[in-house]
Amino acid sequence: MSMYMRFLSSMAGLTALAVLAAEARAEPITFSGDTFEIIGGMNTEQPRMRRSTYKGKEFVDFTTSMAPGSIIIRTAERKLYYVLPGGRAISYGIGVGREGFTWSGTDRITRKAEWPDWRPPKEMIEREAQRGNYIPAHMVGGPENPLGARALYIGETMYRIHGTNQPWSIGLAVSSGCVRLLNEEVIDLFNRVEVGAEVVVE
Repeated sequence: MSMYMRFLSSMAGLTALAVLAAEARAEPITFSGDTFEIIGGMNTEQPRMRRSTYKGKEFVDFTTSMAPGSIIIRTAERKLYYVLPGGRAISYGIGVGREGFTWSGTDRITRKAEWPDWRPPKEMIEREAQRGNYIPAHMVGGPENPLGARALYIGETMYRIHGTNQPWSIGLAVSSGCVRLLNEEVIDLFNRVEVGAEVVVE
């Protein structure tokens, strides 16, 4: 057997060992960017969408009457669309409000902030305290701040499109009504959106 063939054989053996080890730990296996769920010691036939894929931005075909530069948030889809010219949009995966905290409407971006301070409303502080979750009245901007790297403020409401210090929450309904993105994604969006841009939440 040639040295090259011995190398391939050894790599195949290592791959098999890695699969067995992952199965024993009930962990996902990753090959060429796809993640497969281990169920009963067998791979499912369909790739399980990784969070990094789910929440990453994509350029997509998108039909709307809204002007380029506008934002459409589709809560049920867990997607935010930034409208581009020519029937295109950038799609971002998002985290949205949990049950009882979803909302819809039309407004505009009134302010943008980098590494924003967080001042939760009194109602949120009291509500969270009743759940045993005590949050500060003010937190300076930074990596541990729940608003993450950037914030886009929606009208005069308490709602924002912002980053997060909980990247696992993207794709889930866990917020108090704000729309959250990965920090790297909200920075990308922040750099595109102008103050005054129309926002539609569906």
